[in-house]
Amino acid sequence: MQIGTVKEIKNHEYRVGLTPESVAELVEHGHAILVEQAAGEGIGASDDDYRAAGAEVVATAAEVFERAEMIVKVKEPQPVETAMLRPGQILYTYLHLAPDPEQTKALIASGATCIAYETVTAPNGGLPLLKPMSQVAGRMSVQAGATALEKAHGGRGVLLGGVPGVRPARVVVLGGGVVGFNAAQMAVGLGANVTILDRNTDTLEKLANHFEASANTAYSTRTRVLELISTADLVIGAVLIPGAAAPKLVRREDLALMQPGAVLCDVAIDQGGCFETSRATTHAEPTYEVDGIVHYCVANMPGAVARTSTYALNNVTLLFALRIANKGWKVALKEDPHLRQGLNVWDGKITNAPVAQALGHDFVAPETAL
Repeated sequence: MQIGTVKEIKNHEYRVGLTPESVAELVEHGHAILVEQAAGEGIGASDDDYRAAGAEVVATAAEVFERAEMIVKVKEPQPVETAMLRPGQILYTYLHLAPDPEQTKALIASGATCIAYETVTAPNGGLPLLKPMSQVAGRMSVQAGATALEKAHGGRGVLLGGVPGVRPARVVVLGGGVVGFNAAQMAVGLGANVTILDRNTDTLEKLANHFEASANTAYSTRTRVLELISTADLVIGAVLIPGAAAPKLVRREDLALMQPGAVLCDVAIDQGGCFETSRATTHAEPTYEVDGIVHYCVANMPGAVARTSTYALNNVTLLFALRIANKGWKVALKEDPHLRQGLNVWDGKITNAPVAQALGHDFVAPETAL
């Protein structure tokens, strides 16, 4: 199969779909790889590194899109990229379609076969292609929140871990999944006072057993959320419903309960965000203020640590890329029900139920495509 990867063009996105090592693995299996010039410079991978791995380096993204049967990316295609997709071409990347009707419309019009990393499942019910980026984003949320709490960045002027004689910051983590666990781990490590909320009692038990006395856990109700955010210095939104829009756990009127200069860090922004006042920001302008509350809502947080993120991502995406390339996408998805869940758009139809529901489209079962 002819497989291509391009330089990411989203604001401050430095990751790349394929590392040189992944290219070498695909070449070893008999596939031809096209890489856009300078695609890997954000992770310190030169064009010569890709050539040494067996790739053909080409001058433009347009040539990659024109020649490749499968495009491997990191972030959702931007409008100029969706315009280059063609019927039957495979797009393998993060999509996050539920809060993005314009991208969805463009992918439907393209006729491409679109497989989304974030909805591929695992036998244990997890999301294996989302997990490493959730780990990165969870850890980064604490770094970003600590910076936003500084007075120069509009925050309360509170040090996350405090100092002897002065209390540490109060951190509230909404959601105890991969993002929430990693956020809590970082916040605890920095000495913050941490409370994690979730509605899954098994998750709460695991978190309580892991953190013991170093973090608090609480069952998430509307009343409990309001109680905890009223005294919080940093609130991290870490709620995910696979494929669907994130629920709004903090409303606009709730901000009046919070302390001026407190920080909301919305890691769920890719799925629309779990705070009503959230809107996607970039690494160039990561924060804004609403009613005295600082919001950090960068939609591609792991892009800031591109090398770590790219290698972590390739560790989990390469296996499925090989299956798709070796067997063809129909056979690969027919044989693997978990990879099949990644099919979001096919032949102008929505094949993921939560996406279809969120956007008001008809749902076509992925089995129909096979």
